[in-house]
Amino acid sequence: MSAPKVLLAGLFHETHTFLDETTGMDGFEILRDEELLRCAGDSSPMGGALEFASSKGWEIHPMIDFRAVPSGTVTDEVVETFWQEFQERWKPDADALYFVLHGAMASESICDVEGEILKRIRSLEGAGEMPIFGVYDLHANFSPAMAEQADALVAYRENPHTDAREAAIIAAGLLQRRFDSGNSPAMSFASPGIMWPPTGVATAVDPLKALEAAARTIEVNDVRVWSVSVNAGFGFADTADTGVSFQIVADTGVDTTGHLNRLCTLANELRLIGYPKDRLVSEVMPEVLTPAAGLTVLVEPSDNIGGGAPGDVTGCLRAVIANEIPDSAVSINDPDAVAALKSVSIGEHSKLAIGGKGSRYDEGPLELEVELLSKSDGRFELENKKSHLASLCGDFFEMGPCAVVRHGGTRILLTSKKTPPFDLGQWRSQGIDPENLNLIVVKAAVAHRAAYDPITTRSFTVDTPGPCSSNLTQFDFKHARAQRGR
Repeated sequence: MSAPKVLLAGLFHETHTFLDETTGMDGFEILRDEELLRCAGDSSPMGGALEFASSKGWEIHPMIDFRAVPSGTVTDEVVETFWQEFQERWKPDADALYFVLHGAMASESICDVEGEILKRIRSLEGAGEMPIFGVYDLHANFSPAMAEQADALVAYRENPHTDAREAAIIAAGLLQRRFDSGNSPAMSFASPGIMWPPTGVATAVDPLKALEAAARTIEVNDVRVWSVSVNAGFGFADTADTGVSFQIVADTGVDTTGHLNRLCTLANELRLIGYPKDRLVSEVMPEVLTPAAGLTVLVEPSDNIGGGAPGDVTGCLRAVIANEIPDSAVSINDPDAVAALKSVSIGEHSKLAIGGKGSRYDEGPLELEVELLSKSDGRFELENKKSHLASLCGDFFEMGPCAVVRHGGTRILLTSKKTPPFDLGQWRSQGIDPENLNLIVVKAAVAHRAAYDPITTRSFTVDTPGPCSSNLTQFDFKHARAQRGR
């Protein structure tokens, strides 16, 4: 056959519906038309899809890509603008659509944005039978509509997401299989009715380790199955589809009920393991203050930037300052504090209100006397091009204008944009070598581990007031049906 004509688009946002903020157009990075081709060669899923397309000689027609870091409920304007621009670029004579999705996007009036967009696409001229393939995040709140409206979607298989690019290539390989064989697959879907917090779904340990192993066994043993995806879900979204689920791509007409039932049964057997109990930071500090050779990491999942938190919660910062921990470092997302330092010279001292502005759960800003150490534009290159952060941004990340200040033995990196702490280049770009520190506060749940574990002597995951607490029962769910606690 002649080179297949493949449309390429992306819609990527993990939505925390319990945040006070909304995420509007200014929160999204938008690539249009040929701009999407800039992703070729980078570490993102889009880069992986483009690499595969080039290797197979596909004729790529880039459309539109909307992506943003995790944050609050998306405005309807974003969804409708995406849809309008998508329609303008639609080509009914294309052979397929390849879609880079997240799977946990919710707007002001649409709880299942991906499912809704896929439904709308099927109504377009030429789209009724067009193959729709793509890749999505392991933390997707996968929906029946997504399974019904697309032919084959593949989830990342690792958390931290070191395989996002690889997963995109796997999905593209399935589309090539469709071109070569002429056989159309279909998706089936099931949910065990469980909701786990992000801290409970690392793939290196159970329950996700066992579930991923079971999924790969199905792929190996059943030749009719094209792929099996384990969806950990995103517990900070109040939707009917929030929670753990399983999705199988198989030859059309194949009954996958048995496979799905076994996965659901295993998930329920392992259910309690997925509910970690984080200790209060006050309980942990005596252990933290016991000297140790090497780096101590204080993990603050309640302010998990990768889960949509503001990155300015002050619980761990207060503990570090109060205990005067030497050679310590904390990153706080606080554009107001950065702006307040605009007229301050390097080496000067000033009073600064730091953090506590982005979450109603926090105590509020912490007033400190600080010394300004440095300023920068905040752009850095990722050290690990397979990192969790690369799945979002590719090879570079923009923290916005930044400043590093010091109070006692604590250096505070102030950023203007939320920066998930998934790559050590964040620190080294600011003149701070994390391997020479005693302690770093990391505002994450699991995704930081690929970067930090190799240099960490000990790690403590603590509970502080914040919008991404592991205790999902604190949130007022109205739509979710899955069990969310012990």
